[in-house]
Amino acid sequence: MTEPAAVLVIGATGTTGSRVVRGLVARGHRVRAASRSGALVPGAQGVRFDWYEHATHAPALDGTDRVYLVPPPACADPAGTMLPFLELARASGVRRAVLLSSSAIPAGGPAVGRVHRALPELFEEWAALRPSWFMQNFTGDHAHARSIREEGTIRTATGGGRVAFVDADDIADVAVHALTDARVPGTDLVVTGPAALGYDEVATILSEVGGRTVTHRHLTYEELRDRLALAMPVEFAAVLAGLDGDIAAGAEDRTTDTVLRVTGRRPRDFRTHVERAAAGAGTRRGPGPARPPRPGA
Repeated sequence: MTEPAAVLVIGATGTTGSRVVRGLVARGHRVRAASRSGALVPGAQGVRFDWYEHATHAPALDGTDRVYLVPPPACADPAGTMLPFLELARASGVRRAVLLSSSAIPAGGPAVGRVHRALPELFEEWAALRPSWFMQNFTGDHAHARSIREEGTIRTATGGGRVAFVDADDIADVAVHALTDARVPGTDLVVTGPAALGYDEVATILSEVGGRTVTHRHLTYEELRDRLALAMPVEFAAVLAGLDGDIAAGAEDRTTDTVLRVTGRRPRDFRTHVERAAAGAGTRRGPGPARPPRPGA
């Protein structure tokens, strides 16, 4: 008997990818979990994959008909790397592609927006997930979370702008449905949490739940860009700092019903996320907000 085709999950050890793998495995799907290390993932077949090593691409695609796409990290223009892979995927028999993009980047926009625009030309079955900024940015391994743990400070150039932060669990649940439901979305899905919050409000909730004062420090665009450029290419730092400017202008001050409509349940709110993260950290770490397992956006 021929073995059913598998779902290839790129970024399988990352914030959303690891959750997508778990969700697919729990539903009985075969999964090829792709990462640069090719690490074993419970219930899935670990395969080595690196966006910048073309020799890893065809082997990762072997026996797959659907793919979850996480763009290469800290890349200001991922289309040059991703589009040749997607052409190879189509030629290899992949029929459905689900892209992790960002609520801040529309189809045809900068960075991953070019990949989004190309999806319907490459695949009859496709979806582009455009999640808002991750709640895990404040409780995981993101620069915000590290700054909170080490200094009790969040630094942004968002001013009084508001964001409907979303839990990565909710993003992954939407992704699993987009990958496996009989009816493919065939569109972009803006995925948000249930309420838009300013960073001052975020700091207040983190302080109340963690029992330790967290403050929001307001930076200018230039201050944030230069600070980020210490840890990444200046071009990508400029992109991220510019996104903070968009937040300040109100670009992310919205909520959607995507999680409820696609999964049948309501998205998790920020306070509940922080409480869950703090409870999970209780036996592993000292004081301060928790640290479970990405993009940022």
